[in-house]
Amino acid sequence: MDQACMQRIVQGDREAFRQLYDAYFDYAMRTAKLVIKHNEWAKDAVQEAFLRVYRNSWQYDTSKPFKPWFYCILLRECYRVMEREKKVVPLGEQLERITVEPQLPDQQVDIYEALQGLEDLYRIPLILKYLHDYSEKEIAEVLDVNVNTLKSRLFKGREKMRQRLGGDQYGTQA
Repeated sequence: MDQACMQRIVQGDREAFRQLYDAYFDYAMRTAKLVIKHNEWAKDAVQEAFLRVYRNSWQYDTSKPFKPWFYCILLRECYRVMEREKKVVPLGEQLERITVEPQLPDQQVDIYEALQGLEDLYRIPLILKYLHDYSEKEIAEVLDVNVNTLKSRLFKGREKMRQRLGGDQYGTQA
């Protein structure tokens, strides 16, 4: 469906673009929010990603799956927005950072919070692997890294998540 839709978009069919947008918007927003960690910036990244898909639809190779191509564009936009906005920290967020108490060791940790606390280097591959079900090869292509590098990042990311969630390495100890 996506390949045919993209062919129609290349020919100037705006309804086809609307269908593609409707099919991928929610999915793209969830991904962008997880990557960027800021709702408004995520909206900017998603909007710009769809604009780039529309403008560059002629570059899409219909012999390849659409999702990895789209998410490559989306992630680049997320990185661009984060780079643009990283110097801007609203005063309200600064105050929240000051007043937040550190978590106690016996408190339960939310998986979402644990994931959001990871560095982008580990968080983004984990999102693509476990939330979007991409293969390691597809993720390596999207992130433009070697597959072995990606496997290392996934391993380290899982270890960091395990530590944040308070689990034991390789299961529980007897």
